[in-house]
Amino acid sequence: MLNPWLALEAGADAAERAGQVRRAHEEFVTGGGIGALVRGVVAESWQRCAGASVEPESVAGIDLADGELEAYRAAHPLARVMPLFRELLGTVADDGAHLLSVCDENGRMLWVEGHAQVRRHAERMNFVPGARWSERYVGTNAPGTALAVDHAVQIFASEHYCRPVQAWTCAAAPVHDPRTHRLVGAVDITGGDHLASPQSLALVQATARAAEAVLGELGGGPGASAPAGPVLNVLGCDEALFDAGAGRSGSSDRAGGTAGTGAPLRLGRRHSEIMMLLAAHPEGLTGERLALELYGERDVNPVTLRAELSRLRGLLGPLLDSRPYRLRRRPHTDYDAVGDALSAGDPRAALAAYRGPLLPLSEAPGVVRLRRLLEDRLRRALLRRPDAVLLEEWVRTPWGEDDLEAWEALLTCRGAGETRRLALASRVRELRLSYGLEESAGGGGDRPGRYAAGREAHATYPQRSRP
Repeated sequence: MLNPWLALEAGADAAERAGQVRRAHEEFVTGGGIGALVRGVVAESWQRCAGASVEPESVAGIDLADGELEAYRAAHPLARVMPLFRELLGTVADDGAHLLSVCDENGRMLWVEGHAQVRRHAERMNFVPGARWSERYVGTNAPGTALAVDHAVQIFASEHYCRPVQAWTCAAAPVHDPRTHRLVGAVDITGGDHLASPQSLALVQATARAAEAVLGELGGGPGASAPAGPVLNVLGCDEALFDAGAGRSGSSDRAGGTAGTGAPLRLGRRHSEIMMLLAAHPEGLTGERLALELYGERDVNPVTLRAELSRLRGLLGPLLDSRPYRLRRRPHTDYDAVGDALSAGDPRAALAAYRGPLLPLSEAPGVVRLRRLLEDRLRRALLRRPDAVLLEEWVRTPWGEDDLEAWEALLTCRGAGETRRLALASRVRELRLSYGLEESAGGGGDRPGRYAAGREAHATYPQRSRP
């Protein structure tokens, strides 16, 4: 197949392919083998689902409902482009055979629209506003997989990992914030096998690009997702993305033509560390202090740091000042977004903004300190008033999957069925054994140190930022 994101090649028999994929799915969930007829993007998704212990009979859980749902989606950036989605995809959603859906960056459904009879049919699998449709919760599906791989994709019939969804075919495309280039959600059309066509994939891709263009034109105001000044993205990626934003002056094209065009710069690892440290110290740092933050007590020739700063100035122009080293316009960072939400007492917003540890592979002492400070603040907020939805989201991330305290807190939350409680208890016991703790309720005095060791061991994970 020329396009790996399409479910069927031209002229393929949909019924025959559905049977082939159904048999391949059964083989995978029973024995772990993946047949050659399974598309690569689907095979990789199935493997992620199995690794996340998604049950093939799972249905989506409900995260938000009623007033809480209304308030959340009214404040979401994609609320501003819902009129556009309805204009471009409304006829598809009203034809009695399809649904239009829009989810946030975590796979939480915000809108599901279409003919009432089709919506009632979809409700059987909890394809409803407020339900969580990320891969980690409900397996391979177009919006969830589009978010996981950051690309438009079709998912056809038995390519869905969970059996309750296999009667449907869907096509979805991710939508990005035009300033920060972070995912803000996905737009999807869901229906029958006839959606496995190049036209449906092209339609959702074009709709997503149109939405990004409109978000860029709307700029600030209610529901806007990014500030007007410089933006630095440093969470969940080893190389920061920097966008100088409005008011850029003096930048040149010495970075391969990107610095003067308004496109974001992908910084190297050392430059990423320097930018984050300067953003965290708007008052500026002396060369000696900056070297200590970057290299610690290692004996490093001062010329090395000056050379790095000279190369960085070549990318940034006069934005980088010296004596002391500082940024003339402090960028807003995604690190700030998490911290601001925590300061406002909103752990849900903080968790949504947290894309992963700060520059996770960095060993610069100053960066490591900032990384641990933010993660510890977020963890304390989640543990202070345990919320099953937020804790579940945390422990299903690579950086939270070995957090014993979070698993224990989740076990104490009300509402879980007996099967789920047994699974949680098993995971808690597994972690306690791996950390060498007593199996009794007590004996956890050294837990923070144990968790820190586990956290450092799981600092590497897939990047989600878009170049």
